[in-house]
Amino acid sequence: MEGRAVERVVIVGGGTAGWMTAAALAHRLQGLPISVTLVESEEIGTVGVGEATVPHIRFFNARLGIDEADFMRRTSATFKLGIEFRNWGRKGDSYIHPFGVFGEEIEGVPFHHLWARFARAGGRDPVEAFSLPVLAARMDRFAHPDPDPDSLLSTYSYAYQFDAGLYAAYLRAYAEARGVRRVEGRVVGAPLQGETGFVESVVLQDGRIIVGELFIDCSGFRGLLIEQALQAGYEDWSHWLPCDRAVAVPCRSDAPLSPYTRATALDAGWAWRIPLQHRVGNGHVYCSSHISDEAARDALLGQIEGEPIAEPRFLRFTTGRRHKQWDRNVVAIGLAAGFLEPLESTSIHLIQLAVGRLLDHFPDRDWDPFCAREYNRLMDLEYERVRDFLILHYHATERDDTPFWNQVRTMQVPDSLAHRLETFRKRGVVVNYRDGMFLDASWIAVYLGQRVIPETSDPRGEVLSDAGLMLRLASMRDEYAQMASQLPKQNAFLERIGAHVG
Repeated sequence: MEGRAVERVVIVGGGTAGWMTAAALAHRLQGLPISVTLVESEEIGTVGVGEATVPHIRFFNARLGIDEADFMRRTSATFKLGIEFRNWGRKGDSYIHPFGVFGEEIEGVPFHHLWARFARAGGRDPVEAFSLPVLAARMDRFAHPDPDPDSLLSTYSYAYQFDAGLYAAYLRAYAEARGVRRVEGRVVGAPLQGETGFVESVVLQDGRIIVGELFIDCSGFRGLLIEQALQAGYEDWSHWLPCDRAVAVPCRSDAPLSPYTRATALDAGWAWRIPLQHRVGNGHVYCSSHISDEAARDALLGQIEGEPIAEPRFLRFTTGRRHKQWDRNVVAIGLAAGFLEPLESTSIHLIQLAVGRLLDHFPDRDWDPFCAREYNRLMDLEYERVRDFLILHYHATERDDTPFWNQVRTMQVPDSLAHRLETFRKRGVVVNYRDGMFLDASWIAVYLGQRVIPETSDPRGEVLSDAGLMLRLASMRDEYAQMASQLPKQNAFLERIGAHVG
């Protein structure tokens, strides 16, 4: 970047995407002659449903030097060991996708092969009996993982559930303290340069003009720069992920704080539950061709556990991504780049990943097209991998009780997912990709949780007799259960760091 780096970066839009971007740029570009300006309007609300995260957020915070206890106190955060899925394989089913592994290899054979053989031989212990984070989550318990790889407490990771509005405010203070300039105002125009088609500035409603070189579009679904100015185009994935609306409402709760998010399958979509220190976030993601807005709202209000503390808010969306997330001198991050429903809490991760990719390919004033091309390639892959993982939840179901579930159960899925499903179903092999946030254990959790059981197992496991396998797994199960029961309750753990519980 020496001597040729862009010197003026303009971020359009605040919220989680805008302030995560601003904070990361402020940290990584500190000391360089690069100014960062963020333009946002308090008149424009944020979506604010991205309150649950995946473990990658811990490393984002750590790179910024953020103290975990301070962050948790100021964002009303709770710990998260995974996501519970209710009624997805069949009505009455429940499984947890944990941030951790299942069991241990025996004689070099992956555990899920051994468990599948165990289940076919009549074993009754569910696979979650061999997952420490699942057992801890079911008991509302939490402890930090142990860095010692020989400890059972090293077999999992964790994430957070927090108030996205408070997190944005937390990062705003961080960014402004490191030189980011915030401008209050509504963007009404983005004139383009005649020769290059680059955005040269943004025009505010009161006539002010903010000039820049690199523009980052964090304006949400509207895509003020990437779509309205540059017309990058949008790839619609609603034929695979047909839910197109959501209704959200927070409520009070006196229940113990659960260290996991919940996703409950309903007649035409699913409902989320995210427990924070001061409230519970609830929402219903649904397909408008199978249920009305009013019925969707009533279904949500009928299942929340406490008194609503706000009016229900409705959102409309189209699942998919921009054809180009980096087009000319505009990079779209967050909802401006695309939308994948929050079934696996990936929204904030995709923001984090985009910011990291941008810094890896930060442009200079020569605007080498390689930077945008490589950024788009990597982000396209990531969106496709997440897309396939979300489709798996819908397609790998036995439910046929409503038209919606019949539709997603019988639909044709992307070839990439069809190959993964067939390979696991036939041989128990988890297809690995070089890129993609979800590792083997995540795919295994959903496969087994939704009754996709391998027809055959790794033959190397035959060195153990059925009786020998039963004994080894019984010992492993007891060890996991004993360890989980010794962990502290999450409420007590949060009180220990000064968080306000209740």
